[in-house]
Amino acid sequence: MEENNSNISQEELAKSNEIVQRLWNYYGNKIVGQKSLGMSIMIAMIANGHVLLESVPGLAKTTAAKVMTDAVAGKLSRIQCTPDLLPSDIIGTQTFNYATNTFETKLGPVYANFVLLDEINRSSAKTQSAMLEAMQEHQTSIGGVIYEMPEIFIVIATQNPIEQEGTYLLAEAQLDRFLLKEKLDYPSIEEEMEVLTRIENNAFSKNEQILTLQDIKYLQELSKKVYIDASVKKYIVDIINATRHPKDYIDKNLAEYISMGSSTRGSIAFMEGAKALALIRGRNYVIPDDVKSLRYNVLRHRISLNFAALADEVEVETIIDAIIGAIKTP
Repeated sequence: MEENNSNISQEELAKSNEIVQRLWNYYGNKIVGQKSLGMSIMIAMIANGHVLLESVPGLAKTTAAKVMTDAVAGKLSRIQCTPDLLPSDIIGTQTFNYATNTFETKLGPVYANFVLLDEINRSSAKTQSAMLEAMQEHQTSIGGVIYEMPEIFIVIATQNPIEQEGTYLLAEAQLDRFLLKEKLDYPSIEEEMEVLTRIENNAFSKNEQILTLQDIKYLQELSKKVYIDASVKKYIVDIINATRHPKDYIDKNLAEYISMGSSTRGSIAFMEGAKALALIRGRNYVIPDDVKSLRYNVLRHRISLNFAALADEVEVETIIDAIIGAIKTP
């Protein structure tokens, strides 16, 4: 690898480390376990991207989003998705004011710093497409007028993988808009015991502000200056290329389970996520391990498997590991 050419000074890095450490410690004091969830949300905050969470209900997804929002004095909107949810319920609509004889625009709950979309796959395709514009373009249009999203705008969407009745699968195009996809599992026995103890001691009753949105904006601007070597970029591109042409890289039997590989957004997500992760880990430059650490989060929703994989119970993580193992680390 080439010499580190980052434009980040030691003073800036020290300030970044302090902000990250305060946020991470606060998260740990409020949430038991679920470190991967906290890390994904923190990466999304720094990269100003969106996160898709897959888990059964009751695993602290809403609590984690609220903790992070309150910590930086942001605005949180929680939207419970249902089949009858309309686009106007999310982005807003125009109402007629009889007193003034004019139309007034009422903005919807999507105009917040953090938007928690509970069970996004329960909303209809039309409602999902309304979110698509907000997530990708950072704007929506109501009555022909464009309304910009807040500068810091992060969607945390959840979906329940167990129940399929009354759900609408997210299209590949929309899945691709999520920077990361995180899968959550049940807590350990010790962690669940700790949850009960904290509830008994009323530890979850009140969140507090420890940072500001400007601190997050500072991290976002700083992450853009994190140095990433050309060899690491090539490493990222090689990984993405292997998802598109798996037969050239991995075992033929495994390769045949892949129906579609990652788009260029996968490369961008790797780069932006790795820069954010490097900053979280206290560095002003990216190393290949940062990329490897994000392999599941970046690729699990960007590699489409066919029905044969479902029938043979082949997990996408197994294929991701095979691809990572086949690419030479710089």
